[in-house]
Amino acid sequence: MSRYVNYRDFDWVLLIFVLIICALGVTEIYSATRQTRFDGIQIKQIYWIFAGIGIMFLMSLVSYQALLENVYWMYIVSIISLIAVLIFGRSYLGARRWIDFHFFHFQPSEWVKLILILTMAKYFSEYQDRELPFRELVKAGMIVVVPMLLVMKQPDLGTALTYVPIAVIALFLGGMKIRHGIIMVLIAGVLMPVIWHYGLKPYQKQRLETLVSPEADAKGAGYQVIQSLVAVGSGGLTGKGAFKGTQTQGQFLPVPHTDFIFAAWAEEHGFVGAVVLLLLYFLVLMRLIQNAQTAPDRAGTFIIMGVAGVLAFHILVNVGMVVGFMPVTGIPLPLMSYGGSSVLFMFLALGIVMNVRMRRFVN
Repeated sequence: MSRYVNYRDFDWVLLIFVLIICALGVTEIYSATRQTRFDGIQIKQIYWIFAGIGIMFLMSLVSYQALLENVYWMYIVSIISLIAVLIFGRSYLGARRWIDFHFFHFQPSEWVKLILILTMAKYFSEYQDRELPFRELVKAGMIVVVPMLLVMKQPDLGTALTYVPIAVIALFLGGMKIRHGIIMVLIAGVLMPVIWHYGLKPYQKQRLETLVSPEADAKGAGYQVIQSLVAVGSGGLTGKGAFKGTQTQGQFLPVPHTDFIFAAWAEEHGFVGAVVLLLLYFLVLMRLIQNAQTAPDRAGTFIIMGVAGVLAFHILVNVGMVVGFMPVTGIPLPLMSYGGSSVLFMFLALGIVMNVRMRRFVN
């Protein structure tokens, strides 16, 4: 490690906010799963968090410039891993999303997000013009579209959609012209009917239809949304208290420790608790943006803003899903929802953020 790089430049304030969210997540996982078949999984979540912290500190020591130099090879490996999932992946409920190594399950689609952030940062750091020509826009778009299509093939529409903010932020910061942005929106609008008829599975279409009227299938596709809305509404101003949520403790709310953990939190801690949690996420995002502004180079700014974009997208979609404004997509709430892949990805991403921050004053 360079003598100019040390942990005095580490963003300890950001880490404190992150650990507070993790602690609230572990508490809510325990509350939502006690006396169920998932009882005790909060211990696994704690293990994942500690492993993530270790990975974060290790990642902060490896120069992000060295990662950028090899990112195209990493991108190729990521594409191969996604193809391997389709061929050798473990099938669960009709989807192939993991490779089973017996002692752990590897989900490549989570890690591809980070590789895409680095790839886009490398691509645009090498392109110095203020405005992005349309041909470069197409090339950059294809970098994201290829893994998106492979992930949708699994099928995993939720994870595939998390790649979109990476592309949008990179193109925006890279100097995309307004007319090019309008063209892209128009093309997306034209392709929507094609995607609807040929790109989406029947259950995915059903989820989108349920968004408009969940009561139409209250015992089927609309059940999760209805129970989530009941849980959030029953929390009132201050909540029913830990272990006292009727929807959560009565097991009416599906998977309250994963995708719908925000609903479980809102039921037990009310509007005040929900606002406090969202405020913590807001503070994390503000720290990320501040770090992006002080990054030592263009690539560093792209990396941190890419991480901030993915985090913000996860929060908006998950919370929107819980309150009925977004379709059920299976996107977890970062640092709160149970899951090793999600936790490790987030800490790995934060490690690269710290990596950039710690090299602000390196010549």
